[in-house]
Amino acid sequence: MAKDFDLYERELWAGRAPAYERGFAHVTRYMVGPLLDAAGVAAGTRLLDVGTGPGVVSAAAAGRGASVTAMDADPDMADTARRNVPGLDVRVAVLPDVPFADAAFDAVAGNFVINHVGSPEVVLAELRRVLRPGGRLALSCWVMPGSGALAVVREAIEAAGVPWPDDIPEPPFMEHGETAAFRRLVSAAGFAEVTVEEVTWEHVVDPEVWWETGALSRVGTNGVIVGRQDAATVQRIKKEFDRIVAGYAAPDGKVALPAHALLASGAR
Repeated sequence: MAKDFDLYERELWAGRAPAYERGFAHVTRYMVGPLLDAAGVAAGTRLLDVGTGPGVVSAAAAGRGASVTAMDADPDMADTARRNVPGLDVRVAVLPDVPFADAAFDAVAGNFVINHVGSPEVVLAELRRVLRPGGRLALSCWVMPGSGALAVVREAIEAAGVPWPDDIPEPPFMEHGETAAFRRLVSAAGFAEVTVEEVTWEHVVDPEVWWETGALSRVGTNGVIVGRQDAATVQRIKKEFDRIVAGYAAPDGKVALPAHALLASGAR
């Protein structure tokens, strides 16, 4: 029987901050500039960085001269953000809890966090509440179902004949991971001038690094599934992984994995 999704997410990310920083933080970093542009972040902007992770968005916003407050559900992630962005005000809070006053911020940004919550519509209502009138929201998410960089480990798991475990829930956000559906979701939460664009880029990485950070370090559901297998099954998955990533070969022994994301923005 599948677990409650929000409970599953808390268990999934506990203790994963170092591995996430070594791996997936490098692919999600691409969206930081577009995200801050969409949120209108500039000098003096009061920004809430939701789901800050290792603090990449907060660091970039602070570099623009914004006044940044951040939050994350995982205490280790919050500590990592504090280390990476000295002086950053980081709160530990689990969405949909947003522990700030009404209209406290000029902008809210969340880089690949809305797809990690059990009730996206409730989260959006809370993010709208803490924005001032006219304030801007910007959120990124993966195109669903995932492909390229996001999916090569899962494709390898499936090719190796490993079934999806019964106790792991499918993300509730799955139905919103395309342009029109994401726009409807944000608009239904009361935001105006909503736009959603698809952004595609290539993540160039050593395939062994991607295997280690995406499969062996238990980051994300794919990593959890691989971590449950015996050594022989892990080797079968790795063989399929090597076959799949060979199709994305790049110079110097690296691979260029496509990444497909959505960027939504709107005004309070």
